[in-house]
Amino acid sequence: MIKRGDNVRFLNAVGGGIVTRVDETKKMVYVEDTDGFEVPMLERECLVIGAVNKDTNFPVKDFKTKPAEPTKILQTETQNTEPETRKAEPIVETPEGEILTALLAFFPVDIKQLQTTSYECYLVNDSNYYLYYNVVNGENNQWKSVANGTIEPNTQELLTEITKEDLNAWERIRVQLLPFKQGKNYTPQAVVDVNLKINAVKFYKLHSFTTNDYFDEPALLIDITSEKENEVENKKLAEISPEEIKQAMFQKEDTGRPRIVKRKESPEVIEVDLHINELLDSTAGMSNGEMLQCQLDKFHAVIAENKNRKGQKIVFIHGKGEGVLRSEIEKLLKTQYKAYYFQDASFREYGFGATMVTIK
Repeated sequence: MIKRGDNVRFLNAVGGGIVTRVDETKKMVYVEDTDGFEVPMLERECLVIGAVNKDTNFPVKDFKTKPAEPTKILQTETQNTEPETRKAEPIVETPEGEILTALLAFFPVDIKQLQTTSYECYLVNDSNYYLYYNVVNGENNQWKSVANGTIEPNTQELLTEITKEDLNAWERIRVQLLPFKQGKNYTPQAVVDVNLKINAVKFYKLHSFTTNDYFDEPALLIDITSEKENEVENKKLAEISPEEIKQAMFQKEDTGRPRIVKRKESPEVIEVDLHINELLDSTAGMSNGEMLQCQLDKFHAVIAENKNRKGQKIVFIHGKGEGVLRSEIEKLLKTQYKAYYFQDASFREYGFGATMVTIK
């Protein structure tokens, strides 16, 4: 356990210093760096090392104890630790990391006390790009930057801790991201500047915090880059006239042979028609439950076929109908496939009858 006066190094960030105080309730330690600033840090993200001289940053020799093997081991570990803080780790890139993905993750400090606990906010950079970031929130038109800086590729970074009293200000936030790479040629990505609305009630509901691919603990995740796509889609929707909406609601749905094809205008999107007459030549003798199961089997098969294609977008056309198939698909996406992102597909192209799933 870390205690006051210990010298620590940060595991997920460059730096360290002397522990000035410890908050055992929140499992936080406050570290004074070489410039005299006090930095809050989670206890689990700190590593205790040997005592150091503040002026020279070299280990302090303990003259009260006799030289022994444990002391030599400690000195060796200290000497081996110091170069690691000076040498930057190489950036490991992945093929799927070329698709810009960034999320906000919220953790309750005490998940058993959701009505009173504070929350930690992390920025997740799931891409091969460095990100300049700026997070702004506000209440009653009083805006301020609560976190800004640079995050490395494929890392998570603690932005701030949110008290219960601050939650209202986090209902409206603005996130700005500028992607870039260092020392190499790359394809420039568009700057992200998106306004997010977070319902504060979610912070008080246990089911809002779910297991995920980024952390060992349940978290409330908000996909920043997907929200940007939604914002663009909403602008397109606002441009649709009432006549077009009425026509889309009452238009006859097209029929044809079952197929999975890539759309010409967007090669990366796959379309899957789940209408029962597209999957079977005849439904004679089948109950409604059996036909629904056939449609869900097709849904499972397509997901399984594309599960390793990170970033793949799949549009499942289920039609309006009574909404039974759509409801079952959403239930599966929230339980069995909760790691995937889903949303209503383009209204202009599909009306109210399709759901788009993004493989994560």
